[in-house]
Amino acid sequence: MVSNAGPGRHLPVFQALLITLGMVITTDILKTAPTVALNVAPEHFYLVWGLGGVASMIGALCFAEMATAFPHPGGDYHFLRTAYGERMGLLFAWSRFSVMHTGWIALSAFMFADYFNAVVPLGQYGSGLFAGAIIAALVLLNLTGKHIGFITQTLLVGLLALGFLSIASAGVWLQWQGIEPPVADVSVTPEHTGMAGFSAAMIFVFLAFGGWSDAATLSAEVRDGRRGIFIAMIGALAVLMSIYLALNWAFVAGLGFAGLAASNAPAVELLNRAFGAPGGMLILLMVGIAAIASINSTLLVGARTTYAAARDVPQLRSFGDWDDRHGVPRKALLAEGAVALLLGLFGSFTQSGFNTMVEYLTPVYWLFLSLSSVALIILRRRFPDVPRPVRVPLYPLLPLLFFGLCLYMLYSSVTMVGYGAFLGIAVLLVGALILAGLSRVASTPRQALGQISD
Repeated sequence: MVSNAGPGRHLPVFQALLITLGMVITTDILKTAPTVALNVAPEHFYLVWGLGGVASMIGALCFAEMATAFPHPGGDYHFLRTAYGERMGLLFAWSRFSVMHTGWIALSAFMFADYFNAVVPLGQYGSGLFAGAIIAALVLLNLTGKHIGFITQTLLVGLLALGFLSIASAGVWLQWQGIEPPVADVSVTPEHTGMAGFSAAMIFVFLAFGGWSDAATLSAEVRDGRRGIFIAMIGALAVLMSIYLALNWAFVAGLGFAGLAASNAPAVELLNRAFGAPGGMLILLMVGIAAIASINSTLLVGARTTYAAARDVPQLRSFGDWDDRHGVPRKALLAEGAVALLLGLFGSFTQSGFNTMVEYLTPVYWLFLSLSSVALIILRRRFPDVPRPVRVPLYPLLPLLFFGLCLYMLYSSVTMVGYGAFLGIAVLLVGALILAGLSRVASTPRQALGQISD
């Protein structure tokens, strides 16, 4: 049965917390830790990771206030549309559909395929076919119903958290055995120094913490509508910061700071030192679980943003149907999967590295995050009578502080990375041109607010 009723409140708070954790916990940390160590001094290493976690929590507080006041399956799409108007909201939805979500799905699938290919050769186009099969299988899995998709995500996140803790245990084991970290046999030259090094390090730290804003799309589905999404977002970030600090301590304890900065695969080296060959197989297993969890959570979130935006565009309204029987936005989910498969096909004939994807995604991400932080102030002034179960403390200081951080990171992401940043901006401008040709949305932000209140 297809309707426009939308999702209901079916999601327990603890499960929402685990799903949110799955949106942010990835194997990025296994690649970003050496880059961070390469750009900061040893005495500042843990500080930048802690700063990244605290700053992300400030941003999550802003989103939690908006999500509890204006619950909507579109999440930050709805916040931006209500604060700035229909065009800004649709431009954000376009950026997620064309750059951030579908691109991340394809990247995660290829990451797993490349690791698998190193163990079991798949042939010239085998990685592309393997990646496409993963995407297609997870789309079909989510089409079977909301409970299957959410339960699968919960199990995957639990396994991934255990995997990360096992890496941290390798550092504990080496310390307990009294095994000193090896002396790095190569000299490490910092990529940047001073504030430039700090900026470069924070780009990768925030990449590892990124994704928490996507949890706002669950605001209309969490059972505790008053504080559930707040508990899910802040709780997930607190758990994640603890895991990341433990991992980085293990890397430094097992490899040494210089060894970490010089490493291309710190987790593999650490586990091989502690447990031998079986440790390398654990990394392959973790990469696979992380990739599947990341794709699954991105499909869950991306399809809901596309569904919410499509309801507001007459030409795309058929993608705004909600399948009541299975509890999923079926057409939006299929659209997300189709675009991700196309990007996967394109990736089969090209080769782009991890850092290139960082360049491609980062400026667009920080642009809309800065707009979302100011949207909190606009919504408080425009809708002062709307109940707010969660309110940001020290208002407006914290939202303005987070806005300043977003502007700084936006500037850093454009000036300190490569040409991939301009490609992401170019795709965003293409979306602006496409939206300029669409007819005006029928409802206004205030009318949209009334629909959700009903």
